[in-house]
Amino acid sequence: MEEMRERLSAIEDTRHPSYVKYPLADILCIIMCAVLCGLDTLGDLVVYAKNRKEFFAKELGIEQIPSKATFGRVLSAVDGKEIGDAIVDLLRTRFGSAGDVVAVDGKAICSTSKPGGPHSALQILSAYVTDSGVVLAQEAIHKKTNEIPVFQEMLTYLDVEGKTVTADAMHCQRETCRRVIERKGNYLFGLKENQPSLLEDVRLFFEDADAKELDSFRTVEKNAGRIEKRICRKIKDISWLKEHEWPGLHAVFSIERNVEVRGQISKETSYYIFSCDHSPERLMVLAREHWKIESMHWLLDVTFSEDDCRFLTENTHRTMNALRKFALAVHKNSLSACHIKSSMKANMLSALLDPCRLLEILHFL
Repeated sequence: MEEMRERLSAIEDTRHPSYVKYPLADILCIIMCAVLCGLDTLGDLVVYAKNRKEFFAKELGIEQIPSKATFGRVLSAVDGKEIGDAIVDLLRTRFGSAGDVVAVDGKAICSTSKPGGPHSALQILSAYVTDSGVVLAQEAIHKKTNEIPVFQEMLTYLDVEGKTVTADAMHCQRETCRRVIERKGNYLFGLKENQPSLLEDVRLFFEDADAKELDSFRTVEKNAGRIEKRICRKIKDISWLKEHEWPGLHAVFSIERNVEVRGQISKETSYYIFSCDHSPERLMVLAREHWKIESMHWLLDVTFSEDDCRFLTENTHRTMNALRKFALAVHKNSLSACHIKSSMKANMLSALLDPCRLLEILHFL
């Protein structure tokens, strides 16, 4: 907790010193506690802070609670990127960056799009350790660019040594693969129409190959009337793909999904490239790890209603996005460490209703 306050105190306060009544670290600590309790609208935040005035004074030494207008001004003025970097530092320091898979994906905050411009929404690209839920890096994507160059720039500083980097098919680019290999990591990317020549060769091989040319692994899952069968097939010899000159390519595989729900069957086949060579069983596990970052983005919407938030400035959206990811990671790790069988949302509700539970979570930091 002391480390958290120390890191927040290092964030630049752009307000004129003579007008500062509430220290920036105090304001950010209050907001952080509110988000840990599942709140993130200004109105709810102020009501919560006023009702927990004694708690903040006793446990955090915060004697005065700012007004709604002050919270709003500070969130608009503080540098959203600096807040995000501070949050990432806190997560890495507390929970580390251990884990085999780093999933990279972007998420648009739909409420920031302008009328008539569906692609004008603020997007944030995150690099996410799937084991711990820790965000290693995040960058804003503006309408004049896209995820590809932002991810490639992120790879100039992102530590992926010994890890497998997963991303969707848009990142299946030679330059991106080269940069991952240079950083001593491995890549696992979906293969789609943005690489038509490679995709066509791979697809034709799988269609014509016999069992002797492939290794395979199958799984069957049944849940609430839904039956899902998956088959992972790996090409044993990919020497014939050398003409594509793909950096570090060592394995090509497919995953076929057959889903049956109430007698209706759907079938889908996805193709992947990988810079390492594993068994089909391991390849299937690695490919499925990517859904965890998509799950994190889903939780941002379901738990915090991020797509509906109505903050006016980009700084505020970036700050709150970073704090929401912080809250999800903290709850995920605290529940795991304490062996508590509870949903994340239920744990947030417990922290909201019971200051002692919130204090336990804060001490966990």
